[in-house]
Amino acid sequence: MRKIRLITLIAISIITPLGFASKFYAGPNSKWFNDSLGGSLYVIFWCLLFLFIFIKSKPWKIALAVFVITCILEFLQLWHPPFLQIIRATFIGRTILGTTFVPSDFIYYLLGSIASWLLLEKIKKITDS
Repeated sequence: MRKIRLITLIAISIITPLGFASKFYAGPNSKWFNDSLGGSLYVIFWCLLFLFIFIKSKPWKIALAVFVITCILEFLQLWHPPFLQIIRATFIGRTILGTTFVPSDFIYYLLGSIASWLLLEKIKKITDS
C-alpha cells in the first residue's frame, strides 16, 4: 500500500507542473497545448489523485468516474450563475471548472481517461510485484 501511494505521489508531482505549464505555454500550437493537451493532463491528474485516495479501486473505474465528472464539468460551463462566475474569476477556479464549453474537449478527456487507465494499471502492476 505504501509503495503504490509513493509511486502515485511521484506521478502526481510530475503531472501537476506539466499541467500548469501547458496552461502557460506560449510557443507554436499554444492554443492546442493550453486547451486540448491541458484537458488530457487535467484528467490524468484527477485519476492519479483518486488512485492515491481510493487505492483499492480498479483503474478502469477511476478513469471512467473521472471521465464522467469531467464531462459534467464541461457541460457546467454552459451555466453562468453569479456564484460560479466568482469562482471562475480565479486562476484555480478557471483551472478546475473551466470557462467556455468546447465540444472537442470531450475527445481530450477521453484520451486522458484512456491514458490514465493504462497508467494506473501499470502503477498497480509495478507495486503488486
